[in-house]
Amino acid sequence: MTNATTSRLSQGDVRAIHGTASALRETVERVIVGKTDVVRLALVALLCEGHILLEDVPGTGKTTLAKAIARSLGCSFKRIQFTPDLMPSDITGIHYFDQKTQNFAFREGPLIAQIVLADEINRATPRTQAALLEAMEERQLTVEGETTLLPRPFLVIATQNPVELEGTFPLPEAQLDRFLLRLKLGYPEEDDEDEILARQEHTNPLDAVQPVVTAERLIEMASALQRLHVDPAIRRYAVRIVRETRNEAAFELGASPRASLALFRSARAYAAVSGRDYVLPDDVKTMAPHVLPPRLILSTQTRLHGREIDDLIADVLGRVPVPIEGDPPAGSRASAASSPSSAASSRPTPAASSRPAPAASSRSDASRSSDDESTWQRQ
Repeated sequence: MTNATTSRLSQGDVRAIHGTASALRETVERVIVGKTDVVRLALVALLCEGHILLEDVPGTGKTTLAKAIARSLGCSFKRIQFTPDLMPSDITGIHYFDQKTQNFAFREGPLIAQIVLADEINRATPRTQAALLEAMEERQLTVEGETTLLPRPFLVIATQNPVELEGTFPLPEAQLDRFLLRLKLGYPEEDDEDEILARQEHTNPLDAVQPVVTAERLIEMASALQRLHVDPAIRRYAVRIVRETRNEAAFELGASPRASLALFRSARAYAAVSGRDYVLPDDVKTMAPHVLPPRLILSTQTRLHGREIDDLIADVLGRVPVPIEGDPPAGSRASAASSPSSAASSRPTPAASSRPAPAASSRSDASRSSDDESTWQRQ
């Protein structure tokens, strides 16, 4: 990797990240069939060192995807099967009196690992779910007054079934907000389902998965991503999307500043996975439906009318004007205060809020990576 003091991520670093992500994707897709987009988004979370919530009906491959990701990484891995009788100490660890040494010792729980699979997380009681809060946000555990730092990278991949109500406890808003992405696999296509049967006719492809990335390499890539260029107009675009959810009457609770950070970071990682050293507005729009839903609470009237949160987010994205290449940076408070008439004249028309991204933003990555034509690429 380029020296950390470099102000901007180089094309060579981007190609290295893109190549590593492609190797990870190919490895995981030997097990998970027909879910390229989901696997790609999971890699985005890995690069951001963010947690993943896999939510779908039973049997769609949530646990298999989590295991495939874990086995493709050279990281320590622990699985926790969440049940109603699981206690917080069962996952964090306990202090016990060692008869041999006549001293108290700490026995580590399964949460002290680099990759943790929290299987059927909503089956545990809220008390046990709360034991994850500190670990997921601060990457540390405090047990009986003693704090233990968790290893890097630290990633929680949680699964839950949305259709089962007996013996389940909904995750609190504070915990949902700690997941970077919420992903859904969905049922496979007919050909893909047939391919699943063919691959598992004689053996389980999961058994053949080998690590392709070390923990150290993953940490390097996560640190390098902090130098990937984001144009101020696109950064402001992400902020406006999040703020628009707070103005939407259909939401009882809009997205927090943590959502702005998650959207910003995930869009940056998505650009790197796509082989670019700059972020496009489309990267932000792609990540918003996966970043925002866990952080939004529908109002009572919205739930009564049966409106879906994905449709509401699509409405929000349609209302927020997409930045155009070549436009001056938006959001300058000084210029708006000094020239209100100018600010009013430059305000986008209602039609502009629903227009698609410009043709320049949809050009292929290959045609743009070799030059510096795009204003999104400039400092």
